[in-house]
Amino acid sequence: MPPSNTQRVLLAAPRGYCAGVDRAVIAVEKALELHGAPIYVRKEIVHNKYVVETLTERGAIFVSETDEVPEGARVVFSAHGVSPAVRDAAAARQLTTIDATCPLVTKVHKEAVRFARDNQTILLIGHTGHEEVEGTAGEAPENTIVVNSPDDVDGLEVPDPTNVVWLSQTTLSVDETMETVRRLRVKFPELQDPPSDDICYATQNRQVAVKKIAPQVELMIVVGSANSSNSVRLVEVALQSGANASHRIDRARELQDEWFDGVSTVGVTSGASVPEILVRDVLDALASRGYETVEEVRTATEDLMFSLPREIRADLKQREAAASA
Repeated sequence: MPPSNTQRVLLAAPRGYCAGVDRAVIAVEKALELHGAPIYVRKEIVHNKYVVETLTERGAIFVSETDEVPEGARVVFSAHGVSPAVRDAAAARQLTTIDATCPLVTKVHKEAVRFARDNQTILLIGHTGHEEVEGTAGEAPENTIVVNSPDDVDGLEVPDPTNVVWLSQTTLSVDETMETVRRLRVKFPELQDPPSDDICYATQNRQVAVKKIAPQVELMIVVGSANSSNSVRLVEVALQSGANASHRIDRARELQDEWFDGVSTVGVTSGASVPEILVRDVLDALASRGYETVEEVRTATEDLMFSLPREIRADLKQREAAASA
């Protein structure tokens, strides 16, 4: 498509790394720095191909389960969290664990434990098979029913309809989750809410930014991996909010020429596990297609930071003490 003065990019802000992802990635980097390779990581530390490939090159070894980790080795639990059964399996193999679970996911785990203690049925809104859902449900498997979508609600049966509470995966579509809750409340009028919203601030902020941009663009590009729930949700939100088309890509090289036919304004955002370098590559690729004007559309400012996992902090403190001795 030939360059035109009308071609522009609307760049969403906030986008990319959230505090939980940043913490988890740094945890693996610090573990490699402190202890050397290999450092084992159960599942992908975050759902992004580039991040996993980069850490693999530095000496991280990603495994599906703890039984793939040599006995006595060091393993990092991913940002998505793990169930008590996984922790027990790691202990049985005498693994040294580093827990990089996002604190916002940990909050949901604690809620599940508390509600199960009160013998409540937990309706966990989320996607079956997602690591985060497996970890949360694993805290109270006898009390938890996973609700994948609003359409699941009609077929639900619970032991006591008057003693039901809902929780959710942290990376869902806000609108779809609220529609699921609405239907749950129709079916179970005494449904209780969690003490605070489970969908994380970063997921919500990125969806709000896309909602603002989508009506103004013919095409929305979402940078993120296919197994990244929050990235996939951003494509859906863009289409629901007025974008003519929306595509998810991992890297700039995946952009397709035919997507840009008749497109004057392109929206760009990225999921919460995407490093900014990948967005910059996409902007460079768009500039080469004539979309040189970039306007950032900011809907929120994020300044939340999480401290590193306690195991990493303890190791850093020990190293500092040894250096000063």
